[in-house]
Amino acid sequence: MVDIATRVYNHKWKIDPIIRSLIDTDFYKLLMCQSVFRNKPDTHVEFSLINRSRNIRLADVIDEGELREQLDHIRSLSLSRGESTWLRGNMFYGKRQMFRPDFMEWFENFRLPPYHLEKRDGQYELTFEGRWPEVMLWEIPALSVLMELRGRAVLNAMDRFELQVLYARAMTKLWEKVEQLRPEPDLRIADFGTRRRHSFLWQDWCVRAMREGLGDRFVGTSNCLIAMRRELEAIGTNAHELPMVYSALADTDEELRQAPYRVLADWHEEHEGNLRIILPDTYGTEGFLKEAPDWLAGWTGIRIDSGDPAGGAETAIDWWKERGEDPRQKLVIFSDGLDVDKMLELQARFRGRVRVSFGWGTLLTNDFRGLVADDALAPFSLVCKAVSADGRPTVKLSDNPNKAMGPAEEVARYKRVFNVGLQKPRAVVV
Repeated sequence: MVDIATRVYNHKWKIDPIIRSLIDTDFYKLLMCQSVFRNKPDTHVEFSLINRSRNIRLADVIDEGELREQLDHIRSLSLSRGESTWLRGNMFYGKRQMFRPDFMEWFENFRLPPYHLEKRDGQYELTFEGRWPEVMLWEIPALSVLMELRGRAVLNAMDRFELQVLYARAMTKLWEKVEQLRPEPDLRIADFGTRRRHSFLWQDWCVRAMREGLGDRFVGTSNCLIAMRRELEAIGTNAHELPMVYSALADTDEELRQAPYRVLADWHEEHEGNLRIILPDTYGTEGFLKEAPDWLAGWTGIRIDSGDPAGGAETAIDWWKERGEDPRQKLVIFSDGLDVDKMLELQARFRGRVRVSFGWGTLLTNDFRGLVADDALAPFSLVCKAVSADGRPTVKLSDNPNKAMGPAEEVARYKRVFNVGLQKPRAVVV
């Protein structure tokens, strides 16, 4: 087993680069990239870093030269022969050749495009512009780099034994969580923690601990590189990025209203009926389900990623019943700011009513809360989002207004078009 503390203490980044592969990313990004590659390859998109935790002044903590060195390293990466073979030949969600030959030929010759970086008011402004299939693949590595560099800035001040004790405490903390989850016989849980992880080595350790501690109840990881190396299921479907960009491209209010459903129609055609999980909260779950076409009710399930998770699941259950579906056959995936107590609470509430699964993210792969002075390693809320498409601003409303983004006038328009009423703000944990 890797001695993480010693690797950190003896750090040479060329041995342990933060991003070591183009597939050190989330599986859903590759699935979405293939869909975009085939459906909207020439759409010009801008992605931007957004630090929701403004008290964390990243530009004061992270050295710009070190950040540029890591970003430049990522631009040098290309798909290896073994990685290409895994993507081309492995079985994902019961299907071989999930990634089509035309997409794979493009991806095998792919390099990430340039980035733009500058400092402003103690924060980094990091943006990526270009063709959508190319720039979208910056999101996960960019977030991983910034999260880990912030952690390294704290760890660099610690001596060898202090690091050993820190990681021993963090390992104990995670294992205690695993022991709390163990008694749940129907548990279904996956690692969703790549984007805001403490480090690659730590995420890999967490995944191995989950697999050993929970056995088959640990169903896989969103991280493609770890899934390949550890022979685990790669987990993921789609994200808010798709409806945000499709909606920005709409010319009329009616086209805007239909954009989230157009996304899923394209997705359905792309995957021939597989990967049928709805993410309904981009512009409000309640309104999305109310106006949804009947064919969506036949999909496998739904992912709850903002707002009150229990309330979102209850809304989905009522919707399925109204559309003549049996909720007990449906899957609800909870994935927003989860930790053990919340997962156990949700598991108990919905047992026997729906099939329940959890995508456990930041508080699996980056829970160092309370382990160093001033809580300097506590995770924080950092995202990288598409902010424009073909020169038009993107908007996200969410079921939690604290996660909303976009120009004020466009937010108001989207609320009108999607009939979004008063929303209850919730603290954004991570």
